[in-house]
Amino acid sequence: MSIGRSGSLIAIDWGTTNRRAFLLDADGQLLRTLRDGKGLLAVEPGGFPAELAAIRAELGDLPVLLAGMVGSARGWVNVAYLPCPAGLADLAKGLHWIDRRTAIVPGLSDPAGDVMRGEEVQLLGAVAAGLAPADALLCQPGTHCKWARMVDGKVASFATAMTGELFALLRNHSLLAEFLTGEVVDNDAFRQGVSTGLAGRLTSHLFGVRASALLGLRSAQDSAAYASGLLIGHDVAGENLEQGQAVHILADPHLGALYASAVRIAGGVPHPVDSHASFIAGIDHIWKATKP
Repeated sequence: MSIGRSGSLIAIDWGTTNRRAFLLDADGQLLRTLRDGKGLLAVEPGGFPAELAAIRAELGDLPVLLAGMVGSARGWVNVAYLPCPAGLADLAKGLHWIDRRTAIVPGLSDPAGDVMRGEEVQLLGAVAAGLAPADALLCQPGTHCKWARMVDGKVASFATAMTGELFALLRNHSLLAEFLTGEVVDNDAFRQGVSTGLAGRLTSHLFGVRASALLGLRSAQDSAAYASGLLIGHDVAGENLEQGQAVHILADPHLGALYASAVRIAGGVPHPVDSHASFIAGIDHIWKATKP
């Protein structure tokens, strides 16, 4: 913990499989982080109060703001989604208070038929922290990749692609599984996959992953990178990027680099954004908006 600073708020990004808790001071500066695998799937029914008590015992008996799947139907409380467009002030007004010191941030819904929980804090926090402009296209790669259009500092609309989940299913449960054991890196095979994925006919090209390996047209070791490139290229293609269009990418360094490469191939200009800093900035702004 930083010398001379004391905690003021605990912010928790509580996902399906993982959980991150951040101890913040009164200025929104990060003092300490806890990370573990106690996502909502690891919490027994009715176990959220005890889990939160354990976090407070570790980080301090402080107010807590929670975001993510903790507010879903399978979480602590099923908090209603807020419709887009929505900004940080809307999230602050829509907080679900468990008690006077514990609240859950609502997720967002898109009128086209889409939902998110947790990502909205990062998206809006990125703009609030000056890490992305108020009018921008933001991308959050992951199991379910989010593409969000920001207008006047609010999430105006968004779309979700099951890119990461599809790759995991193909790698573990498909006809291609035995050929997808290699490492996924930004190499020639990955970039070739991106270029092919940008052109369409995804399912046909996925079947070709196996055929190419069997015929010796591509090494089995490169098949995973190529297949990942196909999926990510197909994902990026859905945004119809204009030449030179900026895309702000919130992701871990490895996955962020893969998407950045795909965005460049599609003609866009990628800008990496610190997703943790974005989440902290978003939570800090939401918390301060609750104060008179």
